[in-house]
Amino acid sequence: MPAPVRGDSRAQAKPRAKSAPDAPQRGRAARPAAAAGGRSPRLVLLAAAGVLALAGAAGLATGGRGERLAAAVGHAVDGKFGDAGFRLRTVQVQGASPMATADIVRAAGLYRDQPLLGLDLAQLRGQVEKVGWVKDARVVRLLPDTLVIAVQERRQMAVWQHDGRSAVIDDHGEPIPEADPNHFTALPLVVGAGAAAHAAEILPLVAQRPRLMERLEALVRVDDRRWDLRMKDGSLIQLPAVAEEDALGQLEQLEDRSRILELGFERIDLRNPDTVAVRPRPATPTAPAAGV
Repeated sequence: MPAPVRGDSRAQAKPRAKSAPDAPQRGRAARPAAAAGGRSPRLVLLAAAGVLALAGAAGLATGGRGERLAAAVGHAVDGKFGDAGFRLRTVQVQGASPMATADIVRAAGLYRDQPLLGLDLAQLRGQVEKVGWVKDARVVRLLPDTLVIAVQERRQMAVWQHDGRSAVIDDHGEPIPEADPNHFTALPLVVGAGAAAHAAEILPLVAQRPRLMERLEALVRVDDRRWDLRMKDGSLIQLPAVAEEDALGQLEQLEDRSRILELGFERIDLRNPDTVAVRPRPATPTAPAAGV
């Protein structure tokens, strides 16, 4: 098997579109004290709510014509709310990393001075949850001018390499399409068919052993049955198809007795629970003495 290589993914990220010049600001804008003409936003809100209630009653009473009337009144009320200062000035994204935040804001498709009360929050939440970074989301209006998007971000667990492609995967083994593997070089590398689906089983066991983890280059899935641990110096540790934790315990005992990880080896075979087979690294030939 060719040695795993980080980066150089064939999948190229699409260029990101530039932000529109009228995008909502992330900082908080000053709140308007009163609507044009001296009316407070609160009075406009109460009056508009009454109009909407009447329009809804008309819709129930008159069928389709009433629904069209209610829709028209709704658009007019949005305009009144906008006149009163209920327009989008600030978007706050909570719970997301900076890389995820940019994709979330783009997916939301919001723009500055958008009527805040006219936003469909359920639809907006659906748009945000389609972003690969996002596990779930909540969207809340804070009148008069702020929208809060609170998300739970999917945990990035490892970089998965297979068929010459690399992807960041979450703790369920699912790829995060927007995540560039080249930005996650600190994550463990898992390689091969089935490696993503089974990574959550093996990685915690290896992470419990810091001396092993710091020397690890990649975990290679073999025939989608078991793991080989490829070390940074090119050596190999072969794990069994079952009872990986017991095998790693045997390796830990060997390390405590003989410091095998520091001394170096070519291969350690832990596939047989009754026998630990160690193949030493070939001795480096010494240069012949001068004049021989």
